[in-house]
Amino acid sequence: MAEKGEIRYLTPVAVDVKKKKYCRFKKAGIKYIDYKDAEFLKRFLNEQGKILPRRLTGTSLKYQRKVAEAVKRCRHLALLPYVTDMMK
Repeated sequence: MAEKGEIRYLTPVAVDVKKKKYCRFKKAGIKYIDYKDAEFLKRFLNEQGKILPRRLTGTSLKYQRKVAEAVKRCRHLALLPYVTDMMK
């Protein structure tokens, strides 16, 4: 039996360790996001072709705006689709 003052659990206590999100553009020193590079821009889209939000990608506000603009330009030139099923 458990001694007095000892606390026992049936399952171990789960401690969530979240990774620190970072802006990959600041870290790599990227100043310009090329809208003609469709493969790079696919990283910022989900399976339906929607632009992923900052809270998921960790991109800073300044670069998220540039990513959104580049994706929209890329769509306009038909390098990326507007809507799709299972793009990745």
